[in-house]
This record gives sequence, C-alpha cells and structure tokens, in this order.
Amino acid sequence: MPDALVSLAHYYHGRTKYAPETLAAQARPLDYGQQPIPFKTYRVGTEVDLKPYLENDSSAPENSASGSSASGNEYLDWMRLSRLLINVYGLTAKFPTATGQTFYLRSAPSAGGLYPAEVYVISRGTRLLPAGLYNYQARSHTLWRYWDDHCWQELQRACFWHPTLEATHLAVVVTGVFYRSAWRYQDRAYRRICLDVGHLLGNLELASALVDYRPHLIASFADRALADLLYLDPAAEGALAVLPLADLLTVEQNLPCAEVAFATAPQTSFPALAAGELLSYFHQVTEIAPTADAPRWAMRPTGDTPQPTDTLEDKYNLPFGLRVPMATAPIAWGPHLEQLETALFKRRSTRRFSGGAIDLAALKQLLDFTYQPGHYRDQGLDPDPDYGDRALVHTFVVASAVDGLDDGCYYYAPRSEELRQVRFKNFRRELHYLCLGQELGRDAAAVVFHTADLSAAVAAYGDRVYRYLHMDAGHLGQRLNLAATRLGLGVSGIGGFYDDQVNEVLGIPPDEAVIYITTLGQSG
Repeated sequence: MPDALVSLAHYYHGRTKYAPETLAAQARPLDYGQQPIPFKTYRVGTEVDLKPYLENDSSAPENSASGSSASGNEYLDWMRLSRLLINVYGLTAKFPTATGQTFYLRSAPSAGGLYPAEVYVISRGTRLLPAGLYNYQARSHTLWRYWDDHCWQELQRACFWHPTLEATHLAVVVTGVFYRSAWRYQDRAYRRICLDVGHLLGNLELASALVDYRPHLIASFADRALADLLYLDPAAEGALAVLPLADLLTVEQNLPCAEVAFATAPQTSFPALAAGELLSYFHQVTEIAPTADAPRWAMRPTGDTPQPTDTLEDKYNLPFGLRVPMATAPIAWGPHLEQLETALFKRRSTRRFSGGAIDLAALKQLLDFTYQPGHYRDQGLDPDPDYGDRALVHTFVVASAVDGLDDGCYYYAPRSEELRQVRFKNFRRELHYLCLGQELGRDAAAVVFHTADLSAAVAAYGDRVYRYLHMDAGHLGQRLNLAATRLGLGVSGIGGFYDDQVNEVLGIPPDEAVIYITTLGQSG
C-alpha cells in the first residue's frame, strides 16, 4: 500500500521516473506487429471534404461541402475552418518506411511519431456544419460527421455550464488514445500524451489568429459525460481539453477570458498498482464526476493583472548572482502572419545538431516569443492565451554554446525578463547522460527544462493538475518549436530523461519535478 501521505500525482510521477539503475529492467522489446495505427476510422457517417478550401480564392466559390453552391462569404468561412484544422494537426509530409508503409508527419510533433491525440469538432449548428459530432481525419483532410443531432446542451452540462459555451457555436475537443503511446512508452505514456496534446493546443492558439478564431480552453469537465457525448470507449480514449471556438468576426463572440480549471480533491488512498495499470488508473481517478460540486466559473485575471511573487524568482534573486537581461525586439511574423503559417508547415523535430553555437540574440527572441505573448499583440496574435495555469510551470535554460552567454544553468524569470545564475559549467557531457544518451542533449547549443513544484500544484488543483502541467509545458514547447523554425534553428523535444539526476546535476531545486525538455541549436 503506498504511503497515505503521498498524493496519486506524486505516486504516478515517482513510479514513472527513469533512473539509471532501473531503466534497462523497464525496457521491453517492441512488437511492431501490434503497433497502433495513428488514424481513427468510422464505418458510418458523412464525409465533409476540406481540401477544396485550402486555396485563398474567395472570388471563385465552388460547391460547398454540403453540396450546395457556396457564396463568397461561405467560401471564406470554409477556408478559415480548413486552414485552421490543417495548421493544427494536418499532414505536412510523408515518406515510405522500410516495411513499405507510408509514414506521415503532422503540424504538431509527437513522441515517437505515435500521434495519440484525436481532434473532434462539435457543432451547435452553423451555416457550414449542421449540428452534430465530427472527427478530423488528418490523412484525408476531411471532417467525418458521425452523429447528426443537437448535443450542445449536453456539452454545456459536461463542462459545468462554462460561460464561453453560451455564445459560441463550434467547439474542439482533444482526446488521447492511450495505447497509441503506451505501446512504446508503457505507463510513462500519459506524460507523453499530455505533452502531445499541449503541442496541439499551441498550434490551435496560434493558427486561430490566422483565421480570426479565439479558442477558450476548458480543462475541468465531467470526463465520462464527455466520453458518452462523443461515443468514446473511456478505457481506451480520454478527453483532455475542450476548446469553444469564438469567431472574432462576430461581435458577440469577442468574449472575456473565463477560468480554465477548478480545484478537485487530491487522492491519498489508492491501491498498490502493478506495472501496466498505472496509466489507465491515473486517468480514471483524476476524472471529474458529472455530479461534482463545481464552483461558479469566474473571469480569470488577464496578463496585465499583477501576480503574486514567484517563489523561484525570489530564490534566485541573489545580490551576487549573475543576471542577464533578456528583453529584445519581438520576432517578426510578417504581414498577415504569413511566416507563422510557413513555420507551422515547415516545423520538424531535428534529428541531429552540429554542436555549433547560436547567438544570445536568438535565444532572447526564442524566450520572448514563448513567454511574452503580450509583445505580439500588434502583430495580431493573442496577447493572453489560455493555459491550465502557466504560473505553475518554471523554466531553466542550460547554455552550452550561446555566443555572448557564459556556459551554465540559468533560471528564466519571465516577469523581469532575465536569466539568473544557478550553476556555471559546460554541461554537454552531463546532458548527454541525462537525456538517456541522446546526442541531441550533448550537441544542442541550449537546452530548456520545464519544471513544476508538484506539491504546490497538487495543493492548488488536486491530482488532475498533472494533466495541466504537461499540457502547459507542451504548449510552451510548441511555441519554442515554431520560434526556432522561424529563426532557422534546429529544435527537438525530449520526454525521456533521468528525472532525479536532472535536478542533482543542474542545481534545480529537488522539489521541482522535471516535466519536459526542449533542445535548440544548429541542425547537423
């Protein structure tokens, strides 16, 4: 029986850590005959083809997906929806494999190329999409309408009557198909799935700006009610995020930002679980019941609202410590954000770094785009996007080859926009070890670590916060990915590392759980 004082989130995190002395025992040979297919199919329903609307040509409307003649305004609306979905999770490349099959890359990265996330669209009933349930079919860039009835009120009930659902008419639901990732990563796969959903949320936030939508994140909802609504098998697939899409071209949908999540009680009584049981048990126990006593949703503080002092900023606010100002000119994304759409399409996970240096100016811009969204308001991007609770996620940067910056580990203080000294040393050899022998860690010019004080996070939101932390880290990681792509740099996320050794080697406080790593540098 686990220690009764340990929350379930702590227990899951501890049980899924990688350690040098146990990693070999945890490994198992992969059965490629059982590798899951990363696409969902339906036997019945109606296909809505989005491919004709990828061209920006509203002057020549064609037949709409419903079969009737589309006006110029309708064509424009179809184009907006089509561009949004392909930039969020569409295919961006394909190539043959040694087995003769075709492997597809998507706009959002995924650990091991397993793509466990699924995207659904729920329509309240619009001139484009009749009321019902739709699954986004990335392989064909279509929406598959598999249920054709009004279900918006059921969605509202499952989301405890979140205010953004009052005025909106479309909602995106992002789920995770557990086995797609667990096939390779076993119980630790839940971390990877939530990170992958975070990547997708980063794309959704930024791609929405291209087509005048604004997604409003809802992270607290009645899981089983939502699974029933979408006809999911809750043992195989779980909802992780609901995002009503506000159409900014409609005045009444320019909505204030509501709270994203509410607190639930942590679990401190649970059985000892065998390997292979952790993932499904953890997701199940952190579900919210439809009968939960949910608080009334309130408007959340904006980015301009003064925030409480960050304890880590205090910890590294030492009078003798080196501080490096990181304020910089924002990255230019071009007229109408053309360079953002190019980055969404071109982004790839780098396989090899050259070991060459990057400029401090580039690192400043990478961190600026990731953590200072308010600096991009004038370019048309959302100055205050939704996260579970971004204040819970902290950032450490290890510089190995940054021209103009001493090698070492730094804490990034987002409010004062500066790097603060933690430990001075060239960590290339240690990074190679910490990242499970991956050369990406050794050869990167800079490595970004996302961490969280798990005890404080659980105290604030309960065990379900583990989802939020990883989705938020993935969201931030995707902003790093796109910024690096725009600057011509290589970038790759790493979800496998020796958890406790990262803290020990780099001087990160032991109460900070390492959530995610992003490597940056010159492509090899």
